[in-house]
Amino acid sequence: MRYDIVIIGGAIVGSSVAYYLREEGFSGSIALIERDPQFAHAATTLSLASIRQQFSIPENIRLSQFTLELFRRLKETFGADADIGFREGGYLILAGENGLPILKANHEAQMAEGADIVLEDADQLTRRFPWLSAEGITAGAYGRTGEGWFDAHAMLMLFRKALRDKRIDFITANVTGIERQGDRVVSVTLDDGEKLEAGIVVNAAGPNAGKVADMAGLVLPVEPRKRNVFVFEAREKYADMPLLVDPSGIYVRPEGAVYLTGGAEPEEGEGPADPKDFDPDWPLFEEVIWPVLATRIPAFEAIKPTRAWAGHYDYNTLDQNAVIGPHPEVGNFLFANGFSGHGLQQAPAVGKALAELIVHGGYRTVDCSAFGYGRVAEGRAFRELNVI
Repeated sequence: MRYDIVIIGGAIVGSSVAYYLREEGFSGSIALIERDPQFAHAATTLSLASIRQQFSIPENIRLSQFTLELFRRLKETFGADADIGFREGGYLILAGENGLPILKANHEAQMAEGADIVLEDADQLTRRFPWLSAEGITAGAYGRTGEGWFDAHAMLMLFRKALRDKRIDFITANVTGIERQGDRVVSVTLDDGEKLEAGIVVNAAGPNAGKVADMAGLVLPVEPRKRNVFVFEAREKYADMPLLVDPSGIYVRPEGAVYLTGGAEPEEGEGPADPKDFDPDWPLFEEVIWPVLATRIPAFEAIKPTRAWAGHYDYNTLDQNAVIGPHPEVGNFLFANGFSGHGLQQAPAVGKALAELIVHGGYRTVDCSAFGYGRVAEGRAFRELNVI
């Protein structure tokens, strides 16, 4: 079987690429390969499902702004019943004295891109949010609009449903090999032995992307990293609570009658996750998260943990930033990888960008050149400072 484009990975990134290829007028054959069609272990569906403009790099801000605009016209794009439960609750990113210069520099970059973010000192923050303790806090950046959270599974299903009438072949399989002849990839082998000839291969394999690149004899510094999300109940309900990020990296946000929290994993010395390990690490909640929550929000001294889940995300060990676009030597192998926790919110923009590149020969909506593979080959980090 031959396809003009084979996309490896059928969750939100791969589905976005397929969707926008058709939107941009690509009429050739497309195969979308997904090994986990229920998305039980997908980074997409196990994420915290949030969107923000509070990044340090203008290109990251622009990617998320594209998705925000899509959310604004969701029904116009996907139909009158389209709903992803988007709650525009905002982000509140806090900083102590040491983190203030970075917070200010990030805020300047965000304002230059037109984001609705206010930078406030500790007194202003406690007036705005009386439940907040400003102990150790110098300032915070609060997104008044254009940031919040949503239903990741609902968003993915909108794209998957939209693909049904766009002549996409959905294939349930594991990719076990990629054949390369010189400076081109020519075929993809599946776990049942079937070989798909391919004009272009798009790597949208999420946490597995490094292994997929390796099959083509290419180096990609992307590995799965485990992230835990804990659910707890509290007597106090703060309807005005944004997604709050403590200087420690611990975050918390409301979700209906409960709260979600996480961010306790130590980055130093952390290696790739066991691909089969999806068990929550409860000691992180008890030993690391709870003390921070109780300090930052005194009412959270008395809370009741109820459940938790763990997922893997595609961590770029070079600079925690996406790798987007073709390999400079193997030009028909394209990357959409290494989002390091930002993939869900940036996927539609990346799908649009790669579709434009394939169909029109260049980026038109969001220029993703800065995310190109060249920096990986050179070992040159393009570092995002605001990784949550």
